[in-house]
Amino acid sequence: MTTAEAAAQSLSIGEVAERTGLSVHALRFYEREGLLVGPVQRTSGGRRRYTPVDVDWLLICVKLRASGMPIADLQHFAELVRRGPGNEAERLRLLDDHRQRVDAQIQALEECRSVIAWKVGVYAEHLAGGQAGGLWDPTA
Repeated sequence: MTTAEAAAQSLSIGEVAERTGLSVHALRFYEREGLLVGPVQRTSGGRRRYTPVDVDWLLICVKLRASGMPIADLQHFAELVRRGPGNEAERLRLLDDHRQRVDAQIQALEECRSVIAWKVGVYAEHLAGGQAGGLWDPTA
């Protein structure tokens, strides 16, 4: 790819914020914290310019953070990716550990949803039957 082609594909920080759902402030934070896999390019005027690869990586980061991956783990993952080939097993362990945490959270939420659904059913049944009085009334 020529320099001109790369420049044509590059995106401003505002465009990247729009595509990723991250704020401009969050993008700067990600850069400061070493969460990107490559250096952010700058124009001669010092403005950040991102590549499509940066956006793809940031979209992965957004999902990992939204699923509860700690910043330290995300930093470690980014560092492993920056190092290049040869550490794929370590990357896999990191991601698999996180997947297991997410699976446990999903299981816990499903249990919570089950209790809530049961309680909704109890209230709906009593209200439909005109028997709402006495439903968990601590004043009675």
